[in-house]
Amino acid sequence: MSDVAVVPRGDAVAEVGAMVRTDGRNRRAAETRRKIIEAAKAMIEETSEAPTVVGVARRADVSVRSVFQHFKDVQSLFVTIVDNVRDSMDVPPATSRDLPLDGRIAGVVGNLAMVFDQIVPLHVAAGQFVHHPALNERRVWLRQTLREATLQAFAPELARLDAAARERLADAICAALSLDAWILLRRAEKRSFDQAVGVWRLTLKALLEHGLGLAKA
Repeated sequence: MSDVAVVPRGDAVAEVGAMVRTDGRNRRAAETRRKIIEAAKAMIEETSEAPTVVGVARRADVSVRSVFQHFKDVQSLFVTIVDNVRDSMDVPPATSRDLPLDGRIAGVVGNLAMVFDQIVPLHVAAGQFVHHPALNERRVWLRQTLREATLQAFAPELARLDAAARERLADAICAALSLDAWILLRRAEKRSFDQAVGVWRLTLKALLEHGLGLAKA
């Protein structure tokens, strides 16, 4: 078969051309969306504030209209950023229950600190949308996920308690080692990462010793 025989003609040529144009538009649209998200993430990291659409457009070097073509408002852009950060986050492996208690305390605190330090600016900025239902869903998901991971690490010890005592201790641990508590240490009290980790290790050890009846007289 000759080369001429396989060259598209008529409607086929038009169809191929339309496919090429559509594919090119899709690539450009995807690149514009990526630039918008990356610009907004960078601005949140720098300021801990939700950026304006105008500011994002300027940072991404796109038009304001382009931003609104991809996101209906700044809240929907912010939700997308939250999901993007969550999906790309460096999440440490779960702390093994086979470690000694002190090793699990260090592992749990280290894991929480690593996760929280990545999302402090995002969490602070999200305070501007405290009643947004999609963001509230993600806050609940994060708290529940971290609570379950923390309690799994101390499951052997917690199993010694009755249900009510177990819930009280779990609530105390999760309140003491919350994202807001981490922000207080890191931002309000200006603690270094290592200093904040040290405070949390002492706090968690004290809570476990008290809740499990291990505290020394």
